[in-house]
Amino acid sequence: MGTFALTTLHARFAASEGPGGLRAALDDLCAAAEMAVDEGHDVIVISDRLCDEQWAPIPMLLAVSTVHHHLIRTGRRMRTSLVAEAGDARDVHHFACLIGFGASAVNPYLAFETLRDLTHEGEFGEVELDQVMRQYQQAVDAGILKVMSKMGISAVSSYHGSQIFEALGISDEVIGRSFPGTTSRIAGVTYDDIGRDILDRHARAYPEAELPRGGWYKYRRDGDYHAFEPKVWRALHKVVQDGGGEAEYREYSELVHSRPRTALRDALGFQSDRDPIDVSMVEPIGDVTRRFNTGAMSLGALSREAHEDIARAMNVLGGRSNTGEGGEDPRRYSPDGDLRDANSRVKQVASGRFGVTPAYLAAADELEIKIAQGSKPGEGGQLPGHKVSTYIASMRHVMEGTPLISPPPHHDIYSIEDLAQLIFDLKAVNPRARICVKLVAAEGVGTIAAGVAKGYADIIQISGHDGGTGASPWSSIKYAGAPWELGLAETQQVLVANDLRGRVRLRSDGGMHTGRDVIVAAMLGAEEYGFGTSAMIAVGCKMARQCHINTCPVGVATQREDLRAKYFGTPEMVVKYLTHVGEEVRAILAELGYQRLDDVIGRAELLKQLPPEGGKRGDRIDLANVLAPADPSGLEPRHSIQDRNDRGEPLLDDTIIDDVRSAIMGGPPERRSYEIRNTDRTVGARLSGEIAVRYGNDGLPEGSIELDFQGSAGQSFGAFLSSGMRLHLVGEANDYVAKGMNGGEIVVRPPDDAGFVGTGTEAVLVGNTVLYGATGGHLFVAGSAGERFAVRNSGARAVVEGVGDHGCEYMTDGVIVILGRTGRNFGAGMSDGIAYVLDEEGDFRTRVNQELVGLEQVTTPDAIELLEMLIRRHLEMTGSPRARHILDQWRQYLPKFWKVAPKFALTEGGPMTVVRRHLEGLRAQTAV
Repeated sequence: MGTFALTTLHARFAASEGPGGLRAALDDLCAAAEMAVDEGHDVIVISDRLCDEQWAPIPMLLAVSTVHHHLIRTGRRMRTSLVAEAGDARDVHHFACLIGFGASAVNPYLAFETLRDLTHEGEFGEVELDQVMRQYQQAVDAGILKVMSKMGISAVSSYHGSQIFEALGISDEVIGRSFPGTTSRIAGVTYDDIGRDILDRHARAYPEAELPRGGWYKYRRDGDYHAFEPKVWRALHKVVQDGGGEAEYREYSELVHSRPRTALRDALGFQSDRDPIDVSMVEPIGDVTRRFNTGAMSLGALSREAHEDIARAMNVLGGRSNTGEGGEDPRRYSPDGDLRDANSRVKQVASGRFGVTPAYLAAADELEIKIAQGSKPGEGGQLPGHKVSTYIASMRHVMEGTPLISPPPHHDIYSIEDLAQLIFDLKAVNPRARICVKLVAAEGVGTIAAGVAKGYADIIQISGHDGGTGASPWSSIKYAGAPWELGLAETQQVLVANDLRGRVRLRSDGGMHTGRDVIVAAMLGAEEYGFGTSAMIAVGCKMARQCHINTCPVGVATQREDLRAKYFGTPEMVVKYLTHVGEEVRAILAELGYQRLDDVIGRAELLKQLPPEGGKRGDRIDLANVLAPADPSGLEPRHSIQDRNDRGEPLLDDTIIDDVRSAIMGGPPERRSYEIRNTDRTVGARLSGEIAVRYGNDGLPEGSIELDFQGSAGQSFGAFLSSGMRLHLVGEANDYVAKGMNGGEIVVRPPDDAGFVGTGTEAVLVGNTVLYGATGGHLFVAGSAGERFAVRNSGARAVVEGVGDHGCEYMTDGVIVILGRTGRNFGAGMSDGIAYVLDEEGDFRTRVNQELVGLEQVTTPDAIELLEMLIRRHLEMTGSPRARHILDQWRQYLPKFWKVAPKFALTEGGPMTVVRRHLEGLRAQTAV
């Protein structure tokens, strides 16, 4: 390793020069950096160490980015590296910003010194200083990798200088000089404002004085404002508990509206073009509350009691509750269920596909595809193993105690066309349900929303960065996402401009508290309004932020029975709160002179930006882009004007249902044959939905409906298959075969006269992402599959003769047999289930991701029997020459199989529990 020519530049300015000294110091710093490069220094350290009573520090991000862009402009940037020696770098976001805006390395010297002091003071007990430092650095490294992964970036070299950020509240002057190319839509602070902030802190440091206690992360009295700080949630509790009424709600509402300007809507006021009317002339309360939704808080994140009570409340109000991504107890949605009053009308389909079964889908009034979550965009849901009780595990089709991590992306959505396919799939399995796509407020969301509308979704939800439970990571809660006001306004403007607004409904959520929030959202374009955290508080949440450790003291967000016994919430509490919100909406409409919410939807001209407060950091924010009318002429639709946004494409299933209706109704078995083409998509799903409506996930008796197909099947062949069905395809199929399969059998084999049959050639017969989210059933493929085979499989059994990369990723149950080669990264994130892999070339171990799984040979009698039975069934169903050869030479081939299973068994008996359970199921099926 060669030596570096290194120099240090000081990021500081003279305090005596006042706020204006900051800009001049930045100019000097840039000039010094330019000279350093010309002198041959290939490493420039930018340091804020040398600050004292005379010298104030320049914020390191401002210093690094300004120098970085100056060197780019002068053609010198590639000749040197920038190192930040920063006293203000502490948490992951600070490091991510510094690297993203040009720093090649960061030395957080003050954080290190703080850790040394804390260690010497005994704050970390017996832990040695070296271990403290190592753990801190590991945490920062892991956090940066997490940020990169959320953006789809694998290498730090790609993230370095990438500027994948949006600035909120920074003036065009500062953006143009120091952060050029960074998105900034609302302007904000200038160099002088930043200088004043620095000098204010500097004055408190010299001479030393007691500093403010802060409260950025944890609420502290007289510290930073928190939207749901104790006096707010206590005021809401007074509203919903016994004795609470209009006066208590008014007190709560005034408390929220008098807060420091915290959200963009706090800087907005109303300006009507009409005279006030009497509130009796406004539409009834029921027409308002039917537009309300509760956030997608899962059963598992919330206790059963809280989840059910929120659903009951929304059903009383005529609104909608949302299951979240954890599935739902069939007793709540089955026609004969004894908990039907707690049925969630909106059922979510998230990346983990937990609990997504044919019956679950068929019972929904609305199906929501969660692309991202407002409080943590770019991350999947996470449920610690200690919250996965027996009950929760049964809803999610996993083993008790299994930590559940949803993948960040949907593995069947890598383009807007893929999203349109999933919308098509869901409308196929449940043609009665509307499809909602949940997006987050971010720059460009309007363009994405236009694609969603063209993909035939019925509802588009824009989620803001506010809200989120205590289980969301701090770095996401504080630094990810954007205000819903920005995303909603952009979406409304783009949809109107492209003549798409009339086709879809818009919904928004993210930290809504009151009726005033609803009216602002309506004027920016929303027709429906979501309440998440506030609904939780209404059933008793006290914002303890212990959701992730399962110790919620009031039983709202825990699975511990002793703590759930302390739950005191009722549906009536949520009903009372949202009824008050609805009445406030009516009162504001009356004051504005309007009778219906529909009359103000999309009317941004009825909003105005409030005057500056004077001396506040938000005084220079400019909301002109937010308030720009989507259609100044008023001729284009500003809200939905059609009931549904359907494609109108005929399905092969419609013909099939007519042909086998007698079997659906319990008559004798039916067997039919059909030619199939690649334009025939999602074959079998609508039929499965029809069966699920009548019989739930029990489906029909085995062998009730057999369907033979010949040709090339389109995407999602056999999606959401129900028990009692068998699909036999002679030919090939596109991506997503057996997606969400719950029962039945799918067989795919080549034609007898195919040229490759019997040649040993690995013919690919099915595409990518096969068995995604399957919860049961069997799949036999006499050929190979593409990438991500059995991703998030949680119960299906399958035999296939080769797979691509990422096989069995995030798998939580089921048995997979692979009679051929696999791609790389096999078993990544696999937390339960079993895979048997034939390793003829002896190199399979090099392609396994062994972070969670281990390998062992197949030696126990039960494991051998299960493997052999599945291969024999595969031979019986497909006539596979490969299966026949392996069985004929069984003694030679058995030692070449690896059994892949999670390293740490989470239930007694470990992987053998899975083996025995599936073996018993296979024996029972064979005996039928």
